[in-house]
Amino acid sequence: MSRLFSPITVRGLTLPNRAWVSPMCQYSATDGVPDDWHLVHLGQFATGGAGLVMTEATAAVPEGRISPQDTGIWNDTQAEAWRRIAAFVRRQGTAIGMQLGHAGRKGSAQRPWEGSGSVPASEGGWQSVGADAQPFGAYAPARPLTTDEVSALPEAFAEAARRAVGAGFDLLELHFAHGYLVHQFLSPLSNTRTDRYGGDFDGRTRLALEIADAVRATTDVPLFARLSATDWTDDGWTLDESVRLAKLLAERGIDLIDTSSGGNVPNPDIPVGPGYQVPFAERIRTETGLPTGAVGMITNPQQAEDIIADGEADAVFLARALLRDPHWPLRAANTLGADVRWPDQYARAKSWH
Repeated sequence: MSRLFSPITVRGLTLPNRAWVSPMCQYSATDGVPDDWHLVHLGQFATGGAGLVMTEATAAVPEGRISPQDTGIWNDTQAEAWRRIAAFVRRQGTAIGMQLGHAGRKGSAQRPWEGSGSVPASEGGWQSVGADAQPFGAYAPARPLTTDEVSALPEAFAEAARRAVGAGFDLLELHFAHGYLVHQFLSPLSNTRTDRYGGDFDGRTRLALEIADAVRATTDVPLFARLSATDWTDDGWTLDESVRLAKLLAERGIDLIDTSSGGNVPNPDIPVGPGYQVPFAERIRTETGLPTGAVGMITNPQQAEDIIADGEADAVFLARALLRDPHWPLRAANTLGADVRWPDQYARAKSWH
């Protein structure tokens, strides 16, 4: 029996398999409102057999967007637009999750196909905010958040969580990775604060833990956290600290760690290769007892199967492989000899002979 295509239950939610859709920015919303592009983009993965579909990083506040074209969940108009997308995905027998985020100093960015760096206010951009004033690479310098502003962020995430659950999402993920705001607070490379949100490990992790507490208090749906396990840079955030933080997040009701890496420093030296981040997921899983998701250059069905069967992670998150083949899970199930449900409309293609 395929382990990749076995169900998994997280806080009462049973997911039909462990081939999951990783959050992928689309830079295609207007005023934070998702549209037909997002419906088709996410819907294709549901009809393609994924066990869980995650949205792109969705901003809890306007200045939390990565680009002016990112999705949001800070108002009811956005929530209503998300409702039909969530409903479509769920009708296919697939769970849907929303990743809640704040871009911090990496906000107000150009869409990748339109250039790089920051979008000026004259073109719809805004003053980015961060743990401190350091810019990310060639981006504009950030405005450091005041202590009171940082203290208000957990409630903003909690309100976004309430809207997301109200719009029909099955689970939530807190985006604490990839050099975005919470990761900026975690790493000593991007957090030189001297108030209670800076300094030692306890100070730098305070915001992440307060957000986890605030969101968990709003709902009993499964709650994931995405971490960058390491900055891949000397004197930065480390795997040891990720393990330590994961244990604290577990105490606050986080159910799974979506384990990635990097993003906080431009052009780090990363030994990229197939499954290069899987060892991070395995170590966090082993040392904390928390389920983990593995991500990063997972492309082959047998590769994904082995990650689950060998106990390196409890699920795999796929991105580029699904962009190339939105029906990757159906093809993988056939390769691995697993019997999975096909949409009735596609059943005539179930035989591969």
